[in-house]
Amino acid sequence: MRTIRCVCASVVVAGALVGLPVPADAQENVQALRQGLDQLRREFDAMQQDYGQRLAALEAKLAAAEAATPATPAPPPAVSQAATTAQPTPTQPTAQIPPGAEGAGGPSGALPVYGAAVGAGSKVFNPDIAVIGDFLGSAGHNEVNPGSPLELHESEASFQAVVDPYARADFFISFGQEGVAVEEGYLTFNALPGGLLTKVGKMRAAFGKVNTMHNHILPWTDRPLVTENLVGGEEGISDAGISVARLISNPWFFLEATGQVFAGNSGDLFHADDRTDLTYVAHLRGYHDITEDSNLDFGFSFAHGNSPSAAAAAEPQHLKADLYGIDATYRWRPLQRSIYRSFIGRGEWVWTRREVEPDLFATPRGMYVSGDYQFARRWTAGARYDRSQSLTSGDDYDTGGAAVLTFRPSEFSQVRGQYRHINYVNAPAANEFLFQFQFSIGAHGAHPF
Repeated sequence: MRTIRCVCASVVVAGALVGLPVPADAQENVQALRQGLDQLRREFDAMQQDYGQRLAALEAKLAAAEAATPATPAPPPAVSQAATTAQPTPTQPTAQIPPGAEGAGGPSGALPVYGAAVGAGSKVFNPDIAVIGDFLGSAGHNEVNPGSPLELHESEASFQAVVDPYARADFFISFGQEGVAVEEGYLTFNALPGGLLTKVGKMRAAFGKVNTMHNHILPWTDRPLVTENLVGGEEGISDAGISVARLISNPWFFLEATGQVFAGNSGDLFHADDRTDLTYVAHLRGYHDITEDSNLDFGFSFAHGNSPSAAAAAEPQHLKADLYGIDATYRWRPLQRSIYRSFIGRGEWVWTRREVEPDLFATPRGMYVSGDYQFARRWTAGARYDRSQSLTSGDDYDTGGAAVLTFRPSEFSQVRGQYRHINYVNAPAANEFLFQFQFSIGAHGAHPF
């Protein structure tokens, strides 16, 4: 169309120059061209005016911003060489970057640390660190297991961090009145082939429920009689080893199978005479939601190792010890009142088959059952019943009970009182009042559910 209009215009211009008459349709095209040019000129003028107004507004804003900006302070005076080597002042500490971090995509130079800035700077290279204090006291009479009237029973320091997208590390250091020990320290691989969750290091064995618990998450100030008599007490089954767990798919409930191999030494429970005396633990755990407010957790456990009674023999006899266990936990927590009302019922049954002499076995057993009811936002009341044989009591049972009241001022502290009565087979009955204060600082990771 533009070509036709140009040709027509050329004809008109040429006709005018030579004095030839101009056709009527050509005059109409020329008029249309003039109207189009006028329209373009008006649009161009409007755009030019609009851009001019915008430019003037931006220049005004820039001038106002420059007027509001304070003057740049003068550079600090030069300091001496001695001053440059001085330590940072307490009000301006610095977090140094390890050598080579600059080339790995991390921050370059030193990171200043000012109050809330600690979160961004220190988390780059440091793990989550927490400390939990466990203060215990006791009053009353107990000839079998007398506790200190006042003691800082345990201080647990935890160091937890993600190593990379495929592993994380957890270390728990226990500081007691008798020394320092690594309660647990292991590396967890969460992306191995076959859906295997693997842990390597020192850890508590997955035998029942109480054996896996650290002191500060127990619902009581002590451990049940069956744990003290048959499952190694506070130390329990805990050793260096390898753990492999896998989920078993099924349409009815959550099911997890765990197999563990340990070096073979777990306090008074297992003892390794040589490198072949390993300890083996297997645990099968099931979990099922009964309603939207309640669920049931149940498990079966087995442990096999070398009996420590062989350590006293002139020559190792490799006497064997087997432990079997059944545990169950019922939880009720209504969704609408979960911070005010809840209930947890627990129970374990353990029996052993220990070779005290070649082809001579002892089969002690025991159990406990407990319930804890949260009746207010910060208050929980509970009770526990114990019944257990020991390795030396024959067919008779130690029995006992406990009543517990716990107050939690916040998520970081708790105060607990417990009355405990125990009828021992070979000792006078014990009546005690135990009290506990716990406090935590730092980001302590959650323990297994």
